[in-house]
Amino acid sequence: MRLGINSFLFTSPFTTKSTTLFRKFKKWGFDTVEIPVEDPSHIDPAKVKSALDKAGLVCGTVCACMGPDRDLRGNAKQQRTGLKYMMELIDQMVVLDCPSLIGPVYSAVGRADAVPDKEKKEQWQAVVKNLRKLCQYAEKKGKQVCLEPLNRFETDFINTCDQGLKMIRDVGSPALKLHLDTFHMNIEEKDQAEAIRKAGKLLGHFHACGSDRGTPGSDHIDWKPIAAALKGIGYEGDVVIESFTTDVKVIARAAAIWRRIEPTRDEIAVKGLSFLKRALA
Repeated sequence: MRLGINSFLFTSPFTTKSTTLFRKFKKWGFDTVEIPVEDPSHIDPAKVKSALDKAGLVCGTVCACMGPDRDLRGNAKQQRTGLKYMMELIDQMVVLDCPSLIGPVYSAVGRADAVPDKEKKEQWQAVVKNLRKLCQYAEKKGKQVCLEPLNRFETDFINTCDQGLKMIRDVGSPALKLHLDTFHMNIEEKDQAEAIRKAGKLLGHFHACGSDRGTPGSDHIDWKPIAAALKGIGYEGDVVIESFTTDVKVIARAAAIWRRIEPTRDEIAVKGLSFLKRALA
C-alpha cells in the first residue's frame, strides 16, 4: 500500500504552479499525490508530470470535483457536462501516468433531498447509462474509475458500500471500482471493517480521514480492525489522507469546516502519515 496526500489540504484550485508543494510532500515521506482537478484548464499535465518525476513522486489518483453543473443524474445538459469533464480528466491522467479517477463520480456534491421512488429509479438508470460510457472510455485508455459513497449530508444517492457495489454490478464494467472513505463510513456504516471486507477485490481506492476530518489516528475511529480488513482483502491500492482546514477557504466552506480542527495543516499531514505507517505496517 502506498501512502498519499490530497492537495486540497493546502490549495484550491490546484494549478500547474501548485507543483511547488511536491518537494514538501516528498520530504515528509509521502509516496503519492492525489490531485483534485477542478477544471482541466487549470493544469498542464505534462508539466505536472515532469514536476512529479523531479520530486520522486507519482500522481496516484485524480479526484473528480462534481459541482452543480456536473451531475450524471441531473438534466440532459448537466449529464453531458459531467461526462465530458470526466473524460477530459481521463485524457489528462494518460499524460500524468495516473491509474485512477476517484470521487463521487455519479452526482453533484451537496445534492441531497428526499425524492419519490420512481424518480430515484430514473436517476439510478441515468447514472448507470452515463457511467457505462465513462467506463468504456476509461477501459480504452487503460484507466479505472472508483466511485465514492458520501455521507447523507453530501448526497442522497450513494451513501454506503452496499449501494456502491450495487451500482458497480449494474454498470457491469471491469473499470469501475469502489472508493471508501473513513470519514463517510464513520457516519453511514455499521462496521467499517466489514464494509471493507464486503468490497473485497472491488476496492480500488481508500481515504484515511479522522472522524472530524482532522488527523487520522487523533480521533475516535477504531483503526486496528480497518487496517486488518485492508490487509485481509489483500488491498494494494493507495491510502490517502484527505483532510480539510479553514486555511483553504473555498474547500472549508464546501466541506463545512467552521473551526480549526488541528493546530496546523502540516501537522495533519506529518502526524497522519506517521500514524498510518505504524497502523498499516
